Amino acid sequence: MQRTMLKDGQVVNVINTPWLFDSSAGSEFVSKEIVKCIGMAKEGIHAVLVVFSVRNRFSEEEGAAIHSLESLFGKFFFDYMIVVFTGGDELEDNDETLEDYLGRACPKPLQEILQLCDNRCVLFDNKTKDAAKRTEQVGKLLSLVNSVIVQNGGQPYTDEIFAELKGLLNSVDRDTQVEVDSLKGYSKREISEVKEQMLTSYEDQLKRTTEMVESKLKETTTRLEQQLAEEHLARLKAEGAAQLAQMKSNEKNFKLREKLERSQRETQELRNRVPQPLCPIL
Repeated sequence: MQRTMLKDGQVVNVINTPWLFDSSAGSEFVSKEIVKCIGMAKEGIHAVLVVFSVRNRFSEEEGAAIHSLESLFGKFFFDYMIVVFTGGDELEDNDETLEDYLGRACPKPLQEILQLCDNRCVLFDNKTKDAAKRTEQVGKLLSLVNSVIVQNGGQPYTDEIFAELKGLLNSVDRDTQVEVDSLKGYSKREISEVKEQMLTSYEDQLKRTTEMVESKLKETTTRLEQQLAEEHLARLKAEGAAQLAQMKSNEKNFKLREKLERSQRETQELRNRVPQPLCPIL
């Protein structure tokens, strides 16, 4: 976690989770990252930044990864989400704005995600050396973060599973502090034994918490994978039906053309058979 104090005195805590939205990461790893993230967010999570690059095409798997987190944490997850697009330099080189890019190359799953988070998005040019531009970009992002905080009444994100996880972690912290306070006057060996017991208890709690998240995540992932497979199959069927219809249309057109050509040949043959009238001599 990185803590930064802004010029106006506002303190911003940033928890970087580069693998959290990676569909290729295993559910066990992602579950541990989620639990770790919640453990670090002592004051709660006030905004969730999801980063995409305009250089890469948005994939169905990325959409599924985000929707799996929605299933895990609830629909209000999107009330705290901001989409950050990187690669602004590439759009600038092509004389394009973010609006141009979204209008030209925004796939339906990404459109849906943007709609769910009230179209809160910002473009970053990570390569720019212009200090004023970098300041402006950060300013736009912080403005969106503050708007999210205001919109949610200053309350950090929470839902049933999040609250349960936070409660478990806080409970472990409280129990640990109580145990530490009660060790005054004990020998070093006794303190060491109690600390070892506390560590074992903490690890057990953490394991149960992680397993709970992993179970929920696996269930969600399986459902989304099935949904993607069904959509893919439906798309293949639709494409097959379209191809079949095209083939039938082509065959019908071919037969019509063949019939027309045959009719034209027969007409010409009849004309050739009819004797031409003799020219009268006056």
